[in-house]
Amino acid sequence: MRHALSFGFAALLAVAAPAAAQEKKTAGLSWYGHSYFILTTTAGTRVAFDPHAISEYGSPMLAPDIAVVTHPHNDHNRTEVFTNADSKDLKIYQGVVAKGKRDEWAAIDETHKGIKFRSVGLYHDQEEGKKRGKNSAFIVEADGLKFCHLGDLGHDLTDEQVKAIGPVDVLMIPVGGIYTINGEEAKKVVTQLKPRLFILPMHYATKVYSEVLPPDEFLEGQKNVRKLDGQLLSIPLDLKPAGPTIVMLDWK
Repeated sequence: MRHALSFGFAALLAVAAPAAAQEKKTAGLSWYGHSYFILTTTAGTRVAFDPHAISEYGSPMLAPDIAVVTHPHNDHNRTEVFTNADSKDLKIYQGVVAKGKRDEWAAIDETHKGIKFRSVGLYHDQEEGKKRGKNSAFIVEADGLKFCHLGDLGHDLTDEQVKAIGPVDVLMIPVGGIYTINGEEAKKVVTQLKPRLFILPMHYATKVYSEVLPPDEFLEGQKNVRKLDGQLLSIPLDLKPAGPTIVMLDWK
């Protein structure tokens, strides 16, 4: 595995195996393309966010302990791709669930394996879900850090939604437009949420997947961007930067 970082940023960011991350008391966040991430805590617990089955991104053999699904669209809810999909020990949180003929927010607020999970109801579009339905944000609190995944957010946040999400250390935010907020809109949402440590763009076009737009609009004019050669961001638990860093991960 490569460990090189662009811009000589090794003191702050490191590409490392999950076991090494645990030894150094760091949490690990890995990207598998689109909006699919896996958080590995210092205790070794693995939390998957919005798994997909997009063939262009391959078929990684992964067995998380817990999965969160922000909304029931087939590029975000493919929990069958997990190698332990049939295990009774796999806990799955659905942010939006079917109730009769309607989809409704699940309003999750509970703790499992020492990790707190909360969901906040959002929309997939700017018309309160009339075009693409309901979406949710998941706030996962682990190792003293707050990780926020915005799913397929399609609008600016209201003051009430910002308050409900609360403080954020690491933000996973869509930037590719078409089906979600675009780059300029994502910048506004970042300003609203004020993540403390890291901003991880997601749901954008790559060399192998072009259903949405590339991240260029979001990255334009940004000075705090770092690109990693690998798919894993290691986060020191005691990190106290002057401001947040936009991290571009490699899905491979």
